[in-house]
Amino acid sequence: MNSQALSEKEMMNDGLGTEKQLLNEYSTFIAEATCQNLRNQLQQIMTETQQMQFGIFNAMQSKGWYQIKNAPLSEVGETVYTLQQVQSQLN
Repeated sequence: MNSQALSEKEMMNDGLGTEKQLLNEYSTFIAEATCQNLRNQLQQIMTETQQMQFGIFNAMQSKGWYQIKNAPLSEVGETVYTLQQVQSQLN
C-alpha cells in the first residue's frame, strides 16, 4: 500500500474546512433546539469552534497559504446597506 502523508498546508486546509462545516451544523442545531440548556451548550461549543477556525485561518494566512483581498470601504458600505434592506423587508 502506497500511502502519502499530507503536507502541513493540506492538513490545515482540511481542518479549516472541517471547522467551517461544523459551524454551519451548529448554527442549524442551535436554531432548531427547543431545550434552553442544550442551546446554551451548543452556543458554547460553537464559540469554541469559531475560535479554533479563526486560529487555523490566522496560521494559514501568516504562512501565505490563505490569501484574502480587503474590500474597499465603499463596497463594505454597499453590502451593509443591502443587508439592512433585506432585513427590513423580512421584518
